[in-house]
Amino acid sequence: MPVDTAFDPERFVSTLASRAHGGLIGLRYVDHGEDWAELAIDYSEKLIGDAATGVLASGPILALMDMATSMSIWIKQKRFRAQATLDLRVDYLRPATPGKAVIGRGECYRITRSVAFIRGQAHDGDPADPVAHVAGT
Repeated sequence: MPVDTAFDPERFVSTLASRAHGGLIGLRYVDHGEDWAELAIDYSEKLIGDAATGVLASGPILALMDMATSMSIWIKQKRFRAQATLDLRVDYLRPATPGKAVIGRGECYRITRSVAFIRGQAHDGDPADPVAHVAGT
């Protein structure tokens, strides 16, 4: 695959949002820096995991964090490169608040020749009160 030195995270998400699981969960771009990306999913009834409480299912949050951390790698490398998630540990700290969007921030803190190391967290409005924490390769 040719090197794309003009990797644009916002354009990538808007293109992805109309396809595959990104479109199904309503993935949207929030912000990014040199080695991190912030994405979000808005609250939606189709993403509810517990109808009695209205709490979002864990799957959309996992998908959000997998994409945010993957994007952090592409941003740090300044290009898109096909990759596979080898390991992604997710610690769910509390249920997301019904009615609120979930924001996921992924960071790539180290890249070796063949493996990138990531971490991140998801919250529903207060980064000091996370919904989930992730770490992986």
